[in-house]
Amino acid sequence: MAHAQHKYADFEGLRERAVALRRAGLSRRQIRDRLHIDNNDILNRLLDGEPAPDWTKRPNAKDDLRDRARELRLQGWTYDRIQVELGCSKSSISLWVRDLPRPERKRSGEEAAAIARRGWEATLRSREEERRRTKAAAGETVGDLSDREVFLAGVVLYWAEGAKDKSYSRRERLQFINSDPNVIRLFLRWLDLLEVERERLTLRVSIHESANVEAAEKFWADVTGVDATSFSRATLKKHHPRTARKNTGEAYRGCLMIYVRQSAELYRRMEGAWYGIVGGVTRRPD
Repeated sequence: MAHAQHKYADFEGLRERAVALRRAGLSRRQIRDRLHIDNNDILNRLLDGEPAPDWTKRPNAKDDLRDRARELRLQGWTYDRIQVELGCSKSSISLWVRDLPRPERKRSGEEAAAIARRGWEATLRSREEERRRTKAAAGETVGDLSDREVFLAGVVLYWAEGAKDKSYSRRERLQFINSDPNVIRLFLRWLDLLEVERERLTLRVSIHESANVEAAEKFWADVTGVDATSFSRATLKKHHPRTARKNTGEAYRGCLMIYVRQSAELYRRMEGAWYGIVGGVTRRPD
């Protein structure tokens, strides 16, 4: 402690040197290293009031937006109107213009509400576009899958969604149900890889009795490439009026159940591969 106090005893002299270096264009790190200052509080006091040189300032992609937002605010624009004009968030606008005078209210409550609604709609569109870009970019990173990758993906999918064998109830057969057409397509691609012919499949739609069963069967026939007339009789679920179901309307197609006949060996291979995956991800590397 005594050494540190002695080191900074000539504070004013040290400050003069620090300020001179700052005005010469040095960064904080350069000044710290040049003067052997290892205390950030001391460095802050030495450079108090001295602006950073331009070259140390990071470029900000929102500088133009901020300047435009301040310009519009000085013209009397509200946050909502600026948001609609620039497509940025109100929180950012607030940070950029909070030191500027607040404009007088010149609109009715209905007009202000309409502007706010348009601003929110613009924000939602921006968020949706960001979601779309993120998903598209992630999808492009996958590329083509090898047969091994398809096999492993199918094993994981089945273990998550398919029927499993239990020690108290032996069910060594492949039985799968899902409402997502893409999931069904992946499962069928997996079965193709396992050389399971379509003739070995029993397909059945499970759907609420109030839905259009015929349309649902046609939909799943198109997804699977299997004639709807070969489907087993649909399983109808009772509809309770007091149940707040959201999966109604024309887009509701129920679930498709897929049974693979004579599939005990395939089931065992699937389960064995699943535990192989588990072992692979939990095994400690050498």
